[in-house]
Amino acid sequence: MNFNKLIFITLSFFFLSLSLSAQVISPPKWDIQLDQKNPQVGDELTLIFKAAIPTNWYIYSNEFDPNLGPLLTEVKLEESKGISLIGGLEAIGSKQKYDEIWEGDITYFDKEGLFHQKLILNEENAVIKGTLEYQMCSDITNQCINYQEDINISLGEPTSSETTFQADSEEITLEQPEESLIGFMFIAFLAGLAALLTPCVFPMIPMTVTFFTGRGKNKMEGYRNAFIYGFSIIAIYTIAGTLLAAIQGPEFANWLSTHWLPNVFFFGVFIFFALAFLGLFEITLPAGFVNKMDAQADKGGMLGIFFMAFTLVLVSFSCTGPIVGSILISSAGGALVKPILGMLAFSLAFALPFTLFAIFPGWLNSLPKSGGWLNSVKVVLGFLELALAFKFLSVADQVYHWGILDRDIYLAIWIVIFTLLGLYLLGKIRLPHDSPLDFISVPRLMLAIATFVLVVYMIPGMWGAPLKALSGYLPPLSSHDFDLSKISRQSSENELDEIPKYADFLHFPHGIQGYFDYDQALRAAKRQNKPLFIDFTGHGCVNCREMEARVWSDSRVLKRLKEDFVMVALYIDERYTLPEEQWYTSTYDNKVKKTIGKQNADFQITRFNNNAQPYYVILDHEEELLINPIAYETDIQKFIDFLDKASKEFKHRKDQN
Repeated sequence: MNFNKLIFITLSFFFLSLSLSAQVISPPKWDIQLDQKNPQVGDELTLIFKAAIPTNWYIYSNEFDPNLGPLLTEVKLEESKGISLIGGLEAIGSKQKYDEIWEGDITYFDKEGLFHQKLILNEENAVIKGTLEYQMCSDITNQCINYQEDINISLGEPTSSETTFQADSEEITLEQPEESLIGFMFIAFLAGLAALLTPCVFPMIPMTVTFFTGRGKNKMEGYRNAFIYGFSIIAIYTIAGTLLAAIQGPEFANWLSTHWLPNVFFFGVFIFFALAFLGLFEITLPAGFVNKMDAQADKGGMLGIFFMAFTLVLVSFSCTGPIVGSILISSAGGALVKPILGMLAFSLAFALPFTLFAIFPGWLNSLPKSGGWLNSVKVVLGFLELALAFKFLSVADQVYHWGILDRDIYLAIWIVIFTLLGLYLLGKIRLPHDSPLDFISVPRLMLAIATFVLVVYMIPGMWGAPLKALSGYLPPLSSHDFDLSKISRQSSENELDEIPKYADFLHFPHGIQGYFDYDQALRAAKRQNKPLFIDFTGHGCVNCREMEARVWSDSRVLKRLKEDFVMVALYIDERYTLPEEQWYTSTYDNKVKKTIGKQNADFQITRFNNNAQPYYVILDHEEELLINPIAYETDIQKFIDFLDKASKEFKHRKDQN
C-alpha cells in the first residue's frame, strides 16, 4: 500500500470519527396548513405556520423594530397565483424581552412558534408559493443560524387544502465542548511514556532497532520504514479507541460508568493486573498467536512493518493493557471524541521512542540496561493499580447503596496501600523478582517522600477533612461515618418546608438542604420566591465531587447556595425504580424510563440538550433560564458571578411582573 494512501485512509477515518462527536442541531420542524378544508373561491382563509423549535434555541418574531439587528421571521408569497393577501404575517403568542446585545425589546418564540397569514382565494387552482425566512439563535452556544425555506402548496390537488410542510434545511453541526480535553490528552500522553518503562515494553526497543537495521536500501527508505512503523502503532491503538467510541451513546456510557456489573468487572481486572505486577504470576498472551503475528512481520515490506508494530502491541499488552483500559474507562461519558483523542495521545507517546530509535539505531548504546529497576517500576504500577481498583467498586457501592465501601473505609484502604508503597520504595519490603537493593537512589527517595506526603495528607480525612485534592476519587463526605465537621455544617442549615423525596438515600454535601425531585423543588421555589438551582450530578461523577469539594465548600459560594436558591440535585445514575404509574416513554429515544436516574437523564437531554455532568442550571418560576448553564468550573469567582447574575436577573423579572 502506498505510504501517502495509508496516511490518508487512517486520517480520514480519524476525522470522520471526530465529526461523529459533533452535536447536530436540526432546524425547526414547520407544519404549514390552511384553516379550512376544501375552500371555495372568495373564501377568506388563514395560512397557519407552526414551528417546533429545538430545545435551548429560539426564533425571532416580526413584532419589533427591524432596525435593531436580528432577522425577523418573514413570509414572501410573491410567486403565488390565485390569492390575495390580507395584511401581513401575524405572530401569535410571542414572548418579549429586552436584549442587551441589540439594546432594545425583541419578541421571540421558544419551544413552539405560531404565525398566521390571512388571504382570499381568487381562483380554484390557486398556488401558494414563496419563501419562509427566519433566524434561529441560542444564548447557550452564542450562535445564530439563518434559514430560508421554500413553500409550494397547490390548492388544485384534492389533498392539498391541508398541507404538511417539513423544512428540509441542511443540518448545522456544532462542536460540543469537551471538558478538560487537553488535560485528558496530556495525561494519556504521560501514560504512554510511563508504559515505555514497563518490563514488557522496554526490552522491545532493542528488538525494534535490530529489525530496522540494514532494512532500507538507502537512508530515506529507512526513514520511511521507521515512520510507517510508528504510524502503524498509532493507528492500531487509535482505531481500538475509535471502535469503542463508536458504540458509546448516552445510555451505554452511563451504563458502563455506573452499573454494578462493569464496575465490579473493572475492579476485578485491576486487582488481577495489580497482583500480576506485584509478582504473584505472569501474564502472557497465547504463544501461538504471538508467533503467527511475528511470522507475518518476518515477510518484510509494508505489511511486514505493520505486523511488526502489531507484534509490539500484542507483546506489550500485559503491561499496557491496564493503562489503556484506564484511559478508555475514564473516557466513558457519552462523548465520542474523548477516547479517540486519548488513545491518539497515548499511542503517540508510546510510538515516538520506537520511531526515533528506528531512525537513529546508534542511540541504543545510551539506554540503561534492563534489570531490577524495571521490576521496581512494575511493582510501583501494581500498587497504583491496586489503589485505583477500589474507585470502581466505590462507584457501584454508591449507585446501589450497598454501604460496603464508605469514605472512611475507602481512605483506610488507600492509606495502607500507599504506606506499603512508601516502605517498598525505601527497600523495607521485597517482593518476588526484586533484585537486592544495596542503596536508595535519589529519584527513588524523592518518590518515597512524595508517597508518604500523600499518606499524611489523607490521614485527617479519617475524621472528616474534605481532602480537596483527592475529592474526585473519594466517596462523598455524606458516606463518612465519623465526621467531626458535620456538626458545624449542620448548624447553619435552613429548614425545608416540605420533606424531600428520596432523602433517605440521596444527600447534598456541606450541610446543604434541598430536594431530589424536580417538581417538588419547583413548587418549593415558588412558595419561597427563590430561583431554582438544578444540579445534574451522579454518584460516579468525578468532576461533580471535585466541584463540591473545591468550589461549593467556599464560604461565599456555600452561603449563596443555602440562602439564595432552592436546590435540587438530579442524579442521572440513580438506579431506584419508581412505581409503574410514574413510568413514561421518552420522546428522545422511545424507551420506557423506569428509574430516577433514567428520568433525570432524559429530562436533561430533552429539556437542555445536554447529557454531561456536572451541569448547573438556574430557572425562574416559569421554568425559563435565568442565565446560561455552566458545567465544570473550578474558578470560584466565576461560579460566584454565575450565581449573582442569576439572582440579579431573577429580581429584575420579579420587579417587571
